[in-house]
Amino acid sequence: MDDMINVSLSQAGDRVVILDQTKLPNKVEYIELATAEDVYQAIFHLKVRGAPAIGICAAFSMYVLALSMPQEDYGEFCREFLKTKEHIASSRPTAVNLKWALERMEKVVMSDPSSPVPKICEKLKKEAQAIQQEDMDMCRRIAEYGLSLIKDGDGILTHCNAGPLATSRYGTALGPIFLGKERGMDFRVFADETRPLLQGARLTSYELERGGVDVTLICDNMASMVMKNGWVQACFVGCDRVAANGDTANKIGTSGVAILAKYYGIPFYVLGPSSTIDLDCPTGADIPIELRSPQEIKEKFYSQPMALPETKCYNPAFDVTDHSLITAIVTDQGIFREPYTSSLCGRRE
Repeated sequence: MDDMINVSLSQAGDRVVILDQTKLPNKVEYIELATAEDVYQAIFHLKVRGAPAIGICAAFSMYVLALSMPQEDYGEFCREFLKTKEHIASSRPTAVNLKWALERMEKVVMSDPSSPVPKICEKLKKEAQAIQQEDMDMCRRIAEYGLSLIKDGDGILTHCNAGPLATSRYGTALGPIFLGKERGMDFRVFADETRPLLQGARLTSYELERGGVDVTLICDNMASMVMKNGWVQACFVGCDRVAANGDTANKIGTSGVAILAKYYGIPFYVLGPSSTIDLDCPTGADIPIELRSPQEIKEKFYSQPMALPETKCYNPAFDVTDHSLITAIVTDQGIFREPYTSSLCGRRE
């Protein structure tokens, strides 16, 4: 997967180039983002997705958009920058990396108001590049820690997509699998299709097949069966936000996998960069959950609607897994276990 870059700057440096994940696995297509609305729509419609990748995209986008903002007056530049930042932040409220990356870019703007705006723009570019490089380094460390929790030949169940497409390299939940493969280890991966948007089917199985990993795609409601059969030795999932008490938000369906794993005595690991830990969010109940269009349930991926137009739908994009169901939270700073209120708060900064 190393040859597939999901977020980058255009050759001219005035646009953000992303791999359109909505077209996978049937078509590899890159698109350019030139306006704030381009960026908003790309994030909202999941053309770029995965908490770390969203953050990287947002950082590069703020640099590109800053180039077309007023360059002579810092006050005007700052006002437009902050307005654009808030607009992009509203595209996906659950993933904390989006807010985190945007705030890092804002800090660059606010930290040196005496500098000429073009100089500030240069600093914004360097900050965005740093965010991307840091994610690569973090993913490698997450992969190392995660690999210590499994052994050659294990069966691993994953939900949604937390591989290179969702990050920069290796991924979070899939990182240990790819790193282990590089070292000659073999794993059997069961990938939930992850309804209603099928990120597991369209993206996770795609990445694993390309990486030469033994992957079996299953419907979400088959997870219990493969666990009961003894085919799963660990569950690895990503996360979009970790609350201070260890509750985690991830793609809808994750909490159900955790409940099943608890029943069958299978360790359930959540993997993500330390930037997803939100110590200002006390519990999972405080995490905002994005609600998406009913059409994603009734019509998306179908040639004709699968429900009547008047049928109501409830379509949350994420659910919250209670900390009591999580065996450990794996980040670039180490492996954290209960009680999370002390272990996460005491992590290295």
